Amino acid sequence: MDYDFKRIESKWQAYWAEKGTFKSKEDSGKPKFYVLDMFPYPSGAGLHVGHPLGYIASDIYSRYKRLKGFNVLHPMGYDAFGLPAEQYAIQTGQHPEVTTVNNINRYRQQMDRIGFSYDWSREIRTCDPDYYKWTQWAFLKMFGSWYDNDADKARPIEELTEAFAKGGSAAVNAACTEHEPFSAADWAAFSDKEKSDILMNYRIAYQGETAVNWCAGLGTVLANDEVKDGLSVRGGYPVEQKKMKQWQLRVSAYAGRLLEGLDRIDWTDSLKEMQRNWIGRSFGCEVVFKCWNGDTCHDVTIFTTRADTMFGVTFMVLAPESNLVDILTTPEQKAAVDEYVAAVRKKTERERIAQTRTVTGVFSGSYGVNPLTGERVPVWISEYVLAGYGTGAIMAVPAHDSRDYAFAKKFNLPIIPLIEGCDVSEESFDAKSGTMINSGFLNGLDVKEAIPAAIEYVEKHGLGHRKVNYRLRDAIFSRQRYWGEPFPIYYKDGIPTPVPYEALPLRLPEIDEFKPTENGEPPLARAKDWTYEGYPLETSTMPGFAGSSAYYLRYMDPANSEALVDRKTDEYWRDVDLYIGGTEHATGHLIYSRFWDKFLYDLGYVCEDEPFRKLINQGMIQGRSSFVYRIVGTNKFVSVGLKDGYETTEIHVDISLVRNDRLDIEGFKAWRPEFADAEFVLENGEYVCGWAVEKMSKSMFNVVNPDRICDEYGADTLRLYEMFLGPLEQSKPWDTKGIDGVNRFLKRFWRLFFEGEEFSVSEEAATPAELKTLHKLIGKEQEDIENFSFNTTVSAFMIALNELSDLKCRKRAILEPMTILLSPFAPHIAEELWSLLGHEESISFASFPEYVEAYTVENNATYAVSFNGKTRFTVDLPKSMDKAAVEAEVRGMEQTAKYVGSQNIVKVIVVPGKIVNIVLK
Repeated sequence: MDYDFKRIESKWQAYWAEKGTFKSKEDSGKPKFYVLDMFPYPSGAGLHVGHPLGYIASDIYSRYKRLKGFNVLHPMGYDAFGLPAEQYAIQTGQHPEVTTVNNINRYRQQMDRIGFSYDWSREIRTCDPDYYKWTQWAFLKMFGSWYDNDADKARPIEELTEAFAKGGSAAVNAACTEHEPFSAADWAAFSDKEKSDILMNYRIAYQGETAVNWCAGLGTVLANDEVKDGLSVRGGYPVEQKKMKQWQLRVSAYAGRLLEGLDRIDWTDSLKEMQRNWIGRSFGCEVVFKCWNGDTCHDVTIFTTRADTMFGVTFMVLAPESNLVDILTTPEQKAAVDEYVAAVRKKTERERIAQTRTVTGVFSGSYGVNPLTGERVPVWISEYVLAGYGTGAIMAVPAHDSRDYAFAKKFNLPIIPLIEGCDVSEESFDAKSGTMINSGFLNGLDVKEAIPAAIEYVEKHGLGHRKVNYRLRDAIFSRQRYWGEPFPIYYKDGIPTPVPYEALPLRLPEIDEFKPTENGEPPLARAKDWTYEGYPLETSTMPGFAGSSAYYLRYMDPANSEALVDRKTDEYWRDVDLYIGGTEHATGHLIYSRFWDKFLYDLGYVCEDEPFRKLINQGMIQGRSSFVYRIVGTNKFVSVGLKDGYETTEIHVDISLVRNDRLDIEGFKAWRPEFADAEFVLENGEYVCGWAVEKMSKSMFNVVNPDRICDEYGADTLRLYEMFLGPLEQSKPWDTKGIDGVNRFLKRFWRLFFEGEEFSVSEEAATPAELKTLHKLIGKEQEDIENFSFNTTVSAFMIALNELSDLKCRKRAILEPMTILLSPFAPHIAEELWSLLGHEESISFASFPEYVEAYTVENNATYAVSFNGKTRFTVDLPKSMDKAAVEAEVRGMEQTAKYVGSQNIVKVIVVPGKIVNIVLK
């Protein structure tokens, strides 16, 4: 019987759906295992073969864990809000919900074809009001909380107001935006609006002014990764830095815990390092510089990790977006400063950080006073200083900082060396060791001694205080767009007021247009009666990461209408045991999810303060592009092996027209009208294309649709082949050349169970050789899957199949466990063979075969038998035989007599387990 993959795969996909095979529920009798894929955004293009790589890996692991006796939770859903659907709606007038649902249906159809073991009863969509009710709920909890630095946790805002009423601002040590001291009496005298404004400085979800990437063309704020070269990635519209009042999340309050938690999770060192760098902890001190604009003095606080270098400060620099720019710019400098700041607004922070060669800046007109020397230093403004790190103002020490050095050289500012023997004539001296000079009371100290001594001096003389600083910024949490979660906030007499929990979800209203209003307001301003109890509702919506930050919790309990997740259910599933996704989320989604989880942990809603126990980043499947070579000035194409004899232009060609680098010439002529009359210079009667490995992209015509592979070879072949391409965590090219070999493997495996057209499996006992092949594979697969080395498991299967084919093995004792072993990788063929073996239940409920090492131990040793040093034959003998027994056995063999002939045996040398050398004379 032939291997009819189309019939088999459709049969078992229907069976799994009908029976709910992969539906999971809490079961205290089994250990749990939660496997999660990163939330996909469903685009209109559907999946290409690169997308399922991580999904196949997680599916193999999920199926393996079920076979190992675990209760597996393996859900899937969709990150369904976002700008792409909204932009499409603006262009076409089609509601973003319509296109989103169409895209989801396409994704679901493709994923079902690949045979994933998802529990689809738990599917969630971030655009579903029953889901985003809990995103809104979490936001309100954050709005109603503050961060207690002493307790190192979030607490209800009511506790903060009680503390203010008793002791004013001095009664708490809280994370805040701006600290303006006030007494209990002041608090009592404040108006409701004044109290609201003060509390906004402390809330974990708060409104505050911040510099954002504003794109007028899209009418919204963009994240850094949505901007490139001053233009929006989507649409190419100009983007500028602009100060706006935005909803933000006080992620920075959790910076220390986010760092500490990395030591308790099983992530790669490189991924942890990316997070550590993004969080960016620094130890140092804050120092006050008194700055003068004419006769007016202003205190400017700077943060430095190198207080020991203060004697080398020769100028100060403000970030262009700092509030201090307006305060410290003199009238004479205002025009120049305004022009400079306007130019900088066109760059993102990321571009400014990356810019190291070009030095720009403008003098503010003001001067500061070095608190250690009393000398005046000019205050400059430059884009290399960012407002979000430290205080947005720096003391510049050009002798010992490369960026300060470049700035000083550009604007002819003094450079004072502070380390004995250092040469700063050509570049800064950035070493953190040496003996201090030109440094007053620090002279003669080593740098390592000078740093703490300088901090102690600063504190003792009231010039500042020691501080731990973090690079991590608070997350901007609002977008001026339609297709996102509405904020459950209304404005009562100008005071942001939460919509009651019982009124959630606050549903997205219908509007007639999806673009901003004529006055530049967000699209929700177009909604009729967008109010709550007669008061206006917030018109911004939440960003894309809002719905994806806690989705892993909702999968645990998706139908619960009373809570995000039931406490007992959460205590059963606890956290994600294995999370698989791309490295592009290392410093966005993963930071926000960890913050969100820790916040919910603080309030007692979840039982673990880290969401993802183990995380694996899959690599990228790259496209294998194909090229044809057109002879310049003609419509004639020359084969790759002959192109050097002509002047040619390289053209990408659709890879669907190429097989094994051979071009379908007639298909190519029909591909595009301009090629209809094309001529070809062939080699050996064929047109051979050139090729290169590139990013998989529609523009390069190298996108491979998984449907095409499933149509031609089947889903099991696709699954096996994607794993066979190479290590999961490495990027590798897609090359259809090798797929035939994987497909042949499945066909050969199928034929092991048949004799002609008849299913024929023997009940005979297995031989030692057959058991050895089986148990080597069991051990190999078990080890490989636990180490995510799926490619080597596929190779091991191929070796085992060859050995069993040579042994002509059709025995149930071998083939039945082999089928179980194959099922995580190729579940459809495994289900069919399992059924033919007489089992009524799905193979998913089988048990992973037990590995018996004794079956794999080799009892014999192969001896090379030599005569006068020349090997003549080999012989397998038991390892237990001693030297005398080996010698006696070899002496008595017919082959030995043949090679000895009429000669005499002088000596026999036996190297146990390896060689028998017979010396003749």
